Amino acid sequence: MFDLYNEKNRLKVDISSSVDENIKVLNELFYGCGDIVQKSFFIEKINARTKLHLIYIDGLTNNEMIEQTVLKPVLYEWQQGFLPNLNLWEKIFYVEAQTVDIKEETSFDKTVEAVLNGDTAMFVDGFAKTFIISSKKYPLRSITENDTEAGMRGPKDSFNEGIRQSTALIRRRIKDAKLRVKQGIIGQRSRTSYAIMYMEDLVAPGLIDEIEKRLNRYDIDAIFDSGMAEHLMDDRRYSPFPIFQTTTRPDKAAAGIVEGRAVIAFDNSPEVLMAPCNFNMLLQASDDYYNRWAVGTFARFIRYIAAFIAITLPGFYIAVTTYHSDMLPTRLLYAIANARSIVTFPIIIEMLIMEFLFELLREAGIRLPGPLGNTIGVVGGLIVGQAAVEAGIVSTIVVIVVALTAIASFAIPNEEFASVFRLLKFFIIFTSSMAGLYGFVLGLLIIAIHLSEIKSFGVPYMMPVICGSIDEKQNRDFVIRAPISLMKKRPVWVRRGNRIRLKDNGKD
Repeated sequence: MFDLYNEKNRLKVDISSSVDENIKVLNELFYGCGDIVQKSFFIEKINARTKLHLIYIDGLTNNEMIEQTVLKPVLYEWQQGFLPNLNLWEKIFYVEAQTVDIKEETSFDKTVEAVLNGDTAMFVDGFAKTFIISSKKYPLRSITENDTEAGMRGPKDSFNEGIRQSTALIRRRIKDAKLRVKQGIIGQRSRTSYAIMYMEDLVAPGLIDEIEKRLNRYDIDAIFDSGMAEHLMDDRRYSPFPIFQTTTRPDKAAAGIVEGRAVIAFDNSPEVLMAPCNFNMLLQASDDYYNRWAVGTFARFIRYIAAFIAITLPGFYIAVTTYHSDMLPTRLLYAIANARSIVTFPIIIEMLIMEFLFELLREAGIRLPGPLGNTIGVVGGLIVGQAAVEAGIVSTIVVIVVALTAIASFAIPNEEFASVFRLLKFFIIFTSSMAGLYGFVLGLLIIAIHLSEIKSFGVPYMMPVICGSIDEKQNRDFVIRAPISLMKKRPVWVRRGNRIRLKDNGKD
């Protein structure tokens, strides 16, 4: 069987005009596959009969649809004398088959690929090609309420694991003929379908070509989630910061498309990728645009402050209490000293113990079922934290610092981005424990320099902080979210000449 494939894991055999020869190849390809359904039929014609052969995968195919739209018309409603100038193939294609989504295929490899994707292939004796009938019926969960990016206002639906459902949810929101959907396959064995969605008149020249180039850069066995493809497309593989924005919300993906960005959806993955991306976008939420501008701006202020706290508070506490205690007010210094009077470990060890305990509880809460996970997070944190304080392992001040840091990390709307802050928190703890506030500032400076050199498909990661002079209008959707009526231009990375997105028809 392996002789049928080339080094690219593609079939190197051609479709034969003899159905029996094609059946031999199919039997060899799908030997031992109990879910493969194959059946031969005969069409009785005047003084002759022709053999047909159908093949599909049970569980991925709508059997009833095949029977009603193909088998019944071809086998039981065959019209002998109708349109005699058509040959058998044309008669099946144009007259008998009662389905719109049917096409011809001359490649055996693409025929098998279609069958593996849930379509039905039909071979006709005497013709070296096949009919591919769209009959997919995947076992998918229904479109449910978004539970990873929940919001008080806005749509509640979310993407699921079906790529066609994902594209349909975006199509439902953008009813524009300029919305393009480029489809492809990635993974030599998984053959995972992906779709790149973008507005043809808004996307920057070269962006789609660059995305396709990165997708096709590697030959890999399988892609099972958008996260795997994201890592392959990231040209800064050692950087913890993502250059794609991930989302499960169709409204957020549609908003990105009309801003000139590209959305990449993968089959079997409920999260889509959005590019280009910058630091500011990862701290934005859909609620910012559905609420009044003052409410949205206040929420963004909270998130920026939370992001700063999530990465700096433990390190700052270590730096001040260990090296610069004279900076603290006397009463606060006495309170910290009193809380640490029975603690036997140094501050750095004390902090690492509590941070490790929190990360352990968080990981355990994710792996356990929903209600039990919430219980272990709350009860485990209270009981273990209180016991650690009473045993003199940690102080109450450290418990407060770690808890505040954890709460701040939960305020970041993008989970992938929040994980980066949780990781870099330990880097700031390390630099602060080495050199106090000098190490604290040095750690922040290293992170800032790293952020300033990152680009996401040519867009600076820290825009508009480091590129504010390009267009001052960009700052209207930064920390301060201006009213919608004043956000008249699209971001600077869209195609030139198409930046206006809002016009006031009532203004002279």
